[in-house]
This record gives sequence, C-alpha cells and structure tokens, in this order.
Amino acid sequence: MAEHSFHDQLSLEEQTEKLGKQAVSLGLIPSFVVHYFPDTWVFYIPNETQSEPLTPEEAYFRLKQLVKQ
Repeated sequence: MAEHSFHDQLSLEEQTEKLGKQAVSLGLIPSFVVHYFPDTWVFYIPNETQSEPLTPEEAYFRLKQLVKQ
C-alpha cells in the first residue's frame, strides 16, 4: 500500500504545493499557481498554450508522477 503524507484536505493541499515547488526547482515545469479559497485550493500547472484549473487531488497525482520520473 502506498504511503501518503496527507490525512485531510488541508494536508493534501499543502503536500501538493510542496510537490509543485519541487517540480519547479527540478525544472520539470516552468511554474505553477495556487489560488487559495476558504474551502479549497485550486492549482494551475501551465503548459505552452493553456492552463486548466486542477483540484488538489488531480494536481497532487500529476505532480507526484512528474517528480517520480
């Protein structure tokens, strides 16, 4: 079973933000943006042409896959 370092919505969002910073520092993505709302955070991982909003779960798994490679 995979070990995850989050236990609730806030810790998931925080871990996703850390993964985003790590991916930027490794040069895997050019940037990422987080919009902080009271009930959830919305993540944007831009590419060459567009950037679609991602839920914390979508962003976490996308960034986790990038960093893992």
